[in-house]
Amino acid sequence: MIPTPRQLFASFERGEIERDELHALMALHARELIQEMEEDYQNPAAAWIESLLARRAMGRLVRRHSARLLREVLVALADIPDFPPAKLLWNASHPDVPLHCFLRVRREPVFRVVGLDSNGGEIRVITEHGASARGKTTRQNFLLKRDVDWKLRATAV
Repeated sequence: MIPTPRQLFASFERGEIERDELHALMALHARELIQEMEEDYQNPAAAWIESLLARRAMGRLVRRHSARLLREVLVALADIPDFPPAKLLWNASHPDVPLHCFLRVRREPVFRVVGLDSNGGEIRVITEHGASARGKTTRQNFLLKRDVDWKLRATAV
């Protein structure tokens, strides 16, 4: 699994990778994005339906919780090492990116937030990711707690 751009920049700032390696790995991420844009251009109806489904799912989550909390949850999930959807969530902290962009309801690899329950100082999150076929997704439970800096940190349950 290629490190996310967020992880790449952190490695670069720590001096673990050189600038050329950073650029090469970021180019891989850029190629993936361009490939998805080309797929959307080839099949605009499927892209539009995916967008509507993601907006509806995220709208439901925002009404139940809040956009701020959901963004924090997505950032915490993006920081989990070896969590495959992290490559979709790496810029969840950026306020100009709409929240529905982080969900993938039918498009592979799917990423869905199935459940979110906040009780006091901890948040339980249930996610599904992986293949889009029914029964082929991987369901994971996470427990998020705030650390000393008041940032949410995830642990698998």
